[in-house]
This record gives sequence, C-alpha cells and structure tokens, in this order.
Amino acid sequence: MSCNRTVPFNIPPCVGDEIQFVQQAVEVNHKIAGDGLFTKKCNEWLESRFNSNKILLTTSGTSALEMAAILCDLKPGDEVILPSFTFTSTATAFVLAGAKLVFVDIRPDTMNIDETKIESAITERTRVIVPVHYAGVACEMDTIMDIARRHNLLVVEDAAQAVIATYKGRALGTIGDFGCYSFHETKNYSMGEGGAISINNSAYCDRAEIIREKGTNRAQFFRGQVAKYNWVDFGSSYLPSELNAAYLWAQLQHADEINENRLATWRAYYAAFEPLAEKGLLELPRVPKGCEHNAHMFYIKLRDLEARTSFITFMKEHGVGCVFHYVPLHSAPAGERFGRFSGEDEHTTPDSDRLVRLPMYYGMSLEDFEYVVSCATEYFLKKARA
Repeated sequence: MSCNRTVPFNIPPCVGDEIQFVQQAVEVNHKIAGDGLFTKKCNEWLESRFNSNKILLTTSGTSALEMAAILCDLKPGDEVILPSFTFTSTATAFVLAGAKLVFVDIRPDTMNIDETKIESAITERTRVIVPVHYAGVACEMDTIMDIARRHNLLVVEDAAQAVIATYKGRALGTIGDFGCYSFHETKNYSMGEGGAISINNSAYCDRAEIIREKGTNRAQFFRGQVAKYNWVDFGSSYLPSELNAAYLWAQLQHADEINENRLATWRAYYAAFEPLAEKGLLELPRVPKGCEHNAHMFYIKLRDLEARTSFITFMKEHGVGCVFHYVPLHSAPAGERFGRFSGEDEHTTPDSDRLVRLPMYYGMSLEDFEYVVSCATEYFLKKARA
C-alpha cells in the first residue's frame, strides 16, 4: 500500500462557536482574566451535569491535582497509593506536597489500578488513594471507596481522561473526596490548557477557593461575605484565563454531540478489529459492566514491545500517527527517587510495552478512519501470513 494519506494522531476539538465567545469576552464583557462570565458558566454547567457539590476551573489538570494534594493536608513522609501506569502529573502533584509515592500494579483488562492489591500496600503512613480512570473507563470505585473508608483514607480521582464518563450512573470525579479533570487540547473537550477540580465534600469548598485565588478569600469578597479580601492561607494562581473558559464554553454546549461522535468512531474501530482479535493477532480494550466510557482513546495491544515498535513504524511509514503511552513511573529516575512499587509488577510494565493508541478525535472523517483500519489490517494480515 502506498502512503497516500496523512492521518494525525489528534486534532484539537473545535465546534465553530469558540471564536465568537472569545470575542464576546474581549469586546462585550471586557473581561479576559479569570472568574468572569464564561468561567462561572462552565463551573455551573459541570456542577449540574455531574451532580457535583462544587467544581472550579483550573489552569490545567495538573493544577487541579496540586490543589487536591494541598487539600489533603499531607505531611512529609505521608504515603499516597497510585498506579505507576499514569502521566507524571498524577505523581508530581503529591510529591510537591511532600508525600511518598507507593505504586500498585494495574489490571490488564482496563489498565486501571488493581483494586485487589491496594489494601496490601497500605501502611500506617498511608493517607490517600489516587485511582486513575484510564481511557475514560472507571476504576472499581465501590471497592476502592470501601477500602478508603475502612482505613480512614482520602480518595482523589484522577479523571483527566474521563469527562462525562460514569461508574454505575455516577460521574467520574464525583465519587471520591476530590476529582480532577483535564481540558488539554488532547482531551475530549478542550480549552487549550486547562482543567477543573470537583470538591465532593462541602467542608473543603471555602479552602479550595482560597488556594485557587493565591491564598486570598477574594471569592468570598465578591459574594459580599467579607468586607474586604485578605491573605488568609497559602495557595497559588490556579485560575484560568476567561479566554480559555470562553473556548471551553462553546464545546460544553455541544458536549453530547462530541461524545456521540467519538463513541461512534470507537465502536467502529472495535467492530473493524474484532475479527483480528478473534484470530489472536491483537487485543481490544475492555469496558466492565456498569462503566460508561467517553471514547477518550482507542488502543490495541500487540504481542510485545518488539511487535508494537514494528506496528508503529509501519503505520508512520503509511502516514498514520500512532503512539505508545506511558512509560511506567516507578521505572523512571524520579519514580525511583520519590516512590516504591508495592508487590509484583505483573502487568504494569509488560502491558504498557504492548499498548498502542490509534488516531482518535472529534470529527474524524470516514475516509481517514477507513485508511487507518486498512493500514492496520494490512500489517496484521501480513504478519499472520509470515
């Protein structure tokens, strides 16, 4: 097959109304710093849609995690349990708060933290469990919450990839004590750089606002709750620009359309590759019962690292952007410095070595989709005949 198309791995979502709302922020609202009309609209939309106690937009998913780590009131030496198969932000947010990382193995079916291995990783220093909802597929939250409550631990959901995804009817990010979302350009809904934190325990709401506003009670001042705002705690500048919020607001108006479009592509990928999976040429992602995912990504697993490298090379030679995902954090220099692996690395490294992500984005054309499938199919059928 000759390389007659180029299919990028990702195209940032755009519904067409973004510039209009950004222009309104500049020319009509005369507000481009944070916490203007569009920021408030986004917060309220997310709270309503997710049935959340309080949601605040942040500058990134990373800063949402940093806020959550601060709210957990960690002390140096406290331990945080998390998977090693995740982005660095999941770990660095808690390292900045002074915590020691304890990595736990993942389930090979979902690439999520193995809930059956969490309890054995708990020590007298454990304070927080951080489940990461990989690919928008929920961790086994009932079990995780039960463990947390029995051991008096906080739960911070890393739902960066899981906006609109649910677990047994509940929005991911609203089940634990805190939930953290990302609106990076690679996510289903984007504001370029941005995120949000869901505060699921009302006792933390006031402090969350203070931390987000550089340690001041400015939000209370604007609501008329205090006569003047003051520096009352430590914090940072976690408030995003109103321009970013305006861009996001346009996409939230089309949230279901975007979601259905991505799900349609995901289902089409699954159907196209199912015959190859039945022949044992690849493995498909799995979605457990009770989990409604958001088609954040479509990945397949190959035999091993060598096979994956060969596949990615073939696809790139044919103009298709395919990528592997995380290098397990516990094997990285910083992971060795700031954490330890609890138990055996049975699946984290071997399965991360096999996983490859295919192009996936809102508005992917049928021609691009069919080209990706035809290239991948050609690769696997050639390997099967070899």
